[in-house]
Amino acid sequence: EEHWSTSRHSEVSATDAFGTIEFHGTSHPLKAQYVRLVSDTRPEHVLQLFTREWQLELPKLLITVHGGKANFHLQSKLKKVLCRGLVKAAKTTGAWIFTGGTNTGVTRHVGEALLSERTPQLRGRVVAIGIAPWGIIENRKDLIGAKRVVQYYSISSPKSRFAVLNQHHSYFVLADNGTTGKYGAEIGLRKRLEKHISRQKFYHRSNVQWCGIPVVCVIVEGGLNTVRTVLEYVTDLPPVPVVVCDGSGRAADLIAFAHRYIPDDESKLPEGFRDQLITTIKKTFQIQQEQAEQVYVELLQSIKKKDLITVFRMGEGPCKELDQAVLSALLKGQFLPPVDQLNLALTWNRADLARSDIFVYGQEWAPGALEQTMMDALTMDRVDFVQLLLENGVSMHKFLTIPRLEELYCTKHGPSNTFRFLVKEVRKNLPSGYRYTLYDIGLVVEKLMGGAYRSAYCRRKFRNLYSTVMRRMSTVSTLRINRIENNVEKSAPTLHTALNTEASAALLGTDSTFSHPFNELLIWAVLMKRQKMATFMWQNGEEAIVRALVASKLYWAMAHEAAQDDLEADASEELRHNAREFEKLALDLLDYCYRQDEGTTLQLLTHELQNWSKQTCLGLAVAANHSGFLAHTANQMLLAELWMGALRTRKNVSLKVIFGLLFPPTVLWLEFKSKEELQLMPQTEEEHYLDLQDDEEDSNPDVDDPPGVLNPPVINLDTDSLGGPLARKCSSVFNRLENGSLFPMDTDAAYLKIRTRKRPLRLGRKIYEFYAAPVTKFWSHAIAYGIFLCFFTFVVLVKMRPEPSWQEVYVIAYIVTLAVEKIREAMMSEPENFTQKIIVWAVKKWNPCDVVVIVVFLVGVALRFTPSSHAEGRLLYCLTIMYWYIRLLDILSVNKYLGPYVTMIGKMVINMMYFVVLLLVILMSYGVARQSILHPQETASWGLVKNIFFMPYWMIYGEVFADSIDRECLTAVCKTDGKPGEYTCQTGSWINPAIMAVYLLVANILLVNLLIAVFNNIFIEVNAISQHVWKSQRFTVVMEYEQKPVLPPPLIVLSHLHLAVKCGYRWWKGKSRTFDHGLKLFLDESDIERIHDFEQECVEGYFRESEVRMQMTTENRVLTTTERYGG
Repeated sequence: EEHWSTSRHSEVSATDAFGTIEFHGTSHPLKAQYVRLVSDTRPEHVLQLFTREWQLELPKLLITVHGGKANFHLQSKLKKVLCRGLVKAAKTTGAWIFTGGTNTGVTRHVGEALLSERTPQLRGRVVAIGIAPWGIIENRKDLIGAKRVVQYYSISSPKSRFAVLNQHHSYFVLADNGTTGKYGAEIGLRKRLEKHISRQKFYHRSNVQWCGIPVVCVIVEGGLNTVRTVLEYVTDLPPVPVVVCDGSGRAADLIAFAHRYIPDDESKLPEGFRDQLITTIKKTFQIQQEQAEQVYVELLQSIKKKDLITVFRMGEGPCKELDQAVLSALLKGQFLPPVDQLNLALTWNRADLARSDIFVYGQEWAPGALEQTMMDALTMDRVDFVQLLLENGVSMHKFLTIPRLEELYCTKHGPSNTFRFLVKEVRKNLPSGYRYTLYDIGLVVEKLMGGAYRSAYCRRKFRNLYSTVMRRMSTVSTLRINRIENNVEKSAPTLHTALNTEASAALLGTDSTFSHPFNELLIWAVLMKRQKMATFMWQNGEEAIVRALVASKLYWAMAHEAAQDDLEADASEELRHNAREFEKLALDLLDYCYRQDEGTTLQLLTHELQNWSKQTCLGLAVAANHSGFLAHTANQMLLAELWMGALRTRKNVSLKVIFGLLFPPTVLWLEFKSKEELQLMPQTEEEHYLDLQDDEEDSNPDVDDPPGVLNPPVINLDTDSLGGPLARKCSSVFNRLENGSLFPMDTDAAYLKIRTRKRPLRLGRKIYEFYAAPVTKFWSHAIAYGIFLCFFTFVVLVKMRPEPSWQEVYVIAYIVTLAVEKIREAMMSEPENFTQKIIVWAVKKWNPCDVVVIVVFLVGVALRFTPSSHAEGRLLYCLTIMYWYIRLLDILSVNKYLGPYVTMIGKMVINMMYFVVLLLVILMSYGVARQSILHPQETASWGLVKNIFFMPYWMIYGEVFADSIDRECLTAVCKTDGKPGEYTCQTGSWINPAIMAVYLLVANILLVNLLIAVFNNIFIEVNAISQHVWKSQRFTVVMEYEQKPVLPPPLIVLSHLHLAVKCGYRWWKGKSRTFDHGLKLFLDESDIERIHDFEQECVEGYFRESEVRMQMTTENRVLTTTERYGG
C-alpha cells in the first residue's frame, strides 16, 4: 500500500487564502491579517510579506514561545506573572512574539496575556504572529479567497479534531503541506523564519548598522517535542537562549529540575539519580522506558549548555519578573562586550536591566566609552538611561560639547515638535537639509523669551569660540576620514566611534564644553518638546526656580506660536500643559524654600543671574507672566520693602508721604532704615556704587570691626568698572548682617557684636531716599497729575483767548515734558536693539496711547496758535482731555481695592471688541435694508454711510424714533417728488416695522444680554481672585516708579537736564558703558554658591516631601498592600 506524501500527492500553486479575519464574540470585533503559505516557502519572502504588505517594522527582539499544544492548567498567580512579564517584554523592547496560533495549550495562555492589548485596530497592538498548520484549522474553508474579510468565531467544539485560531493575535501564517488534522507543517517554516530574522540588521546610532536581531525562546509546560526543541535551540549556530518557566508543568519542570541538580560533570551525579529521573520522565509523559531514556539523554545534552538556559522561578532568584528573565537570558546568550550589551538594553529601553545586569560591581569602562551611549540616550529620549549613566560616572560637564549640543538640535528622532517652524521664523529662506547652528537656537530663544533677554549663543564671545571649535572639528574629521579610507578593514560602526573619540580628544582641554550643561540641555528638551527629559534636566544642576520659570516662559511662547500658525490644536494645548507643570514646580519650590529660610529665599529672588542674561528670578517671573509666583508671600514681602524704599513707616504711609511732600520739614520726623539694611536690599548698579563710596567715606579706623564688613577695603572704582567681578567681590559687605535686615544671613561669632549696631543715614541721604522711594514718587506724580487735570479742565471750560493763559502754559509744559519722559523711558528700557526697546516699552498699553494723544495735543497746540484754525485747536484740546481723565485709571490701579476693578475694565473692553463685530453685522443688515427701502431716490454721498448707522445704532439704547416707525400714508397729497413736511409713500415701506422688530429682538435682547453675561462672568472670575490679580501686577507698578525721575512733570525737565549733562560728560570722557537700571543684589561668588547650595537642598527636600505625600495617598497604599500580599 502506498503511503501518502506531500511531494507525490500535492501540488504547489499561488495562495488562494489571504485577507483579514474579524473575530466576533466580543463587544468589539478584533482584526488580524492572515495568509496561507506552502510549508517550504522561503523565509525571505515571508519577511517581505511582513514588512511590505503588512507594513511591520523589523523587531528589536524576537520572542518565540513553545510549550504544550493541549490545554493545561496554570496556577493563577503564576499565570498572572507570566502574562504580565511577556507583554511587558514585548512592549518595552518592540518585540515580535511567535506562537502556534491556535486557541489551545500555551498559545491560549499567551492570547490571554494579550487581553489588555486588544483593540479593533491593528496599529498599536503587540505584534503577536501565530504560525499554525493549515490542516488543523477549524472552518478553514471560510478563509479561502483573495483579500477577503472573514467573520470568524474562536469557539471550538470539544469533539472536533481541529483547532480554532486565537483571537488575540495580530497576524497569522498558515503553513500548508497538504495534510489534514496533523501538526508539524509549521515547524520547519517557523525555524527557518526565526533563523532568517536573526540575521537581519536593525539600525542604531544614527543609521549605522549594529547587530542582528536577538531571538529568545520561552518554554511554558510542554511535551516530548518541547525537550527536543530546547536542545535544538541551545545547540544551534548561533545558539538561541532559552527561558524555562518552572512550575508551569511537564517539560518545563523537568528542564528546570535538571538545570538545578545535574552538575556539569556527569560523573558526579549521585547514585540512583539517573534511574529516579528516568522514572519521573516516564510518569510525566506516560511513555515507555526506551523513550524515557532518550529524553534523559536529550536533557543531559541540553544541560551542557547551562549558560544558555535561564530558569524563571516565581519569587526566587534575581529576576522577579519574566521580562527581566527573558532579557537577562539574551544578554548572557549573546556573549557581547559590556558596551554592546548596554546599547542593546538602550534599544529595548530597559534601564532596569542595564542597572541589574550590566552596571555590576567590578565592571570597568574605558574612558569615554559611555559618552556615545549618553548621546544615544538623549537622542532617543530615554530619561531613565540618562539618569543611569550619570549615576555611573558620566560627567555631563565633560560630555556636553558645542558640536554635541548642535547635533542634538539637528536630530530627527524623538517626539514631533514645532522647532523647525520656530527656526524658520528667525531665519528666512533656509535651504533644504540645513543644519541648525547654536546661533539659530539663540535667535529662537531670544524671540520666545522676548523683552531684554539675550541668549549666550548670540553674544560675540560665544560666536568667536563657536567658530574656532567648529573649524577644529572639521579639520580633525577630515584627517580621520582620510586615514580610515586607507584602511578598508575598518567597519562603519568603528569609523563612527573612531571619529567621535578622536574629535572629543582633540577638543579635550578647550573651552568647547559648558559650565552649566544642564541649563543647555533643559532649553534643548523644552524646544524639542521632550517634557519628561526637561523635567529630569530641571532636577539636576543649580538655579532650579529660575530654570522652571524659563521653561514655562518658553513653553507659553511656543504654545502662542503654535496657535498662531494654525498647527494642531492638541500641540498648542500640550505645550500649555507643559508650561503649567513648570509653573507649578517653580511656585511649589519657592514656597518650600520660603518655609525653610525666608531671608535666603528673598536673596535667591533678587540676586543677579549671570547665566540667564543677567536677569533676576523675579524679573523672569514677570516675563513668564507667572501671576501665582508673583503673588506669593515672599515676593509680596519683597515688593512691599521696595515700594517703601528707605522708609520704615508701617501705618498711614500715604498720609505721611503726602505731608512730607507738602511740608518738607516733616521728613525729618519720619523713620528710616539703617545704612546696613539699605545695602541688603536690591538696588541698581549706580546705587550700589554710591553705597560703596559712602562706606569708604564713613570708614572709621577707631572702630574695631571685622575687616571687610563695615569697613571694606578702599578701592578706587569708577562707574564704568561697576558690575564686573570686582564690584561683586566688593559687595560682600552686604552679606554679614542678620537682625533687622530684610535678608538675614547666617553669621558666625566674629559678627555677633555688630548685630544690634546700625549706622543711621545722614541728613542729606535721608532727604534723597525719601524723594527717591517709589511710594513718594507715586504720590508726587499723582499730585502733579491732579494739578495738571485741574488746569486743563479750566482751560477747556473757559473762553480761549488768542494769548495763552498761564494755566494753559502749564498744561503745555506738562505734556511736552511728559513726551520727553516717554522718549527717555523707551531709550532706557533694557534691550540693546532699538526696535526691541520700542517693543518692550510698548508692552504697557498706556504708553502707545500716551504717544498718540500727545501727538494729537501738540497738533492742537500748533492749530491753536494759528489765528485761522484757533477753534480747531481748541476742539483737539477738548477731545484729548477725555483721555487724560481716563488715564486716572492707571493711578487708581495701584490701590489694592480699586486695582482689580481697573483690571476688570480692561478685560471687558477686550471682550467688547468681539461683541462689536457681531453687533456690526446685525446693525448693517438692518441699517442697509432700512435705508434702501425708505430712501430709494438717494444719490451717492458720504452721508449714506452715516444714515446706515445713525438711527439703528441709537435704537440699541432704546431710542426707537417712534414717529418714524410706521407713518400714516397721505395718499391724497402724495407725489413722486414729495412736499416739505409731508411723507411720500415708498414701495414696501410697510416692511420696515417688521424687520425693525426682528432687529431690536436680536440686538437689544440677544446680543446686549450676551454682552452683559460675558461681563458678569469676567466680574465673577476677577472678583474671586482680585487680591491675587492685584498682587501679580504689583511688581510692574513698583518697577515703573522705581525707575521714574524724582521730580514730576513739568519739573521733570530738571531731571532730564541732569541726565543729559551726565551723558554728555561721559561721552566727553569716552565712557561708553551705561548702568543697569534693574534692581538686583550684587553678591560675590561665595555667597552665590551658598544660595545655590541652599536651593539644591530645597529641591531634594521638596521631592522627598512630594514622595512622602504620594505614598500616603489611599490609592498607593492599597496598591502597595496588594503587591506585598500577592493580590
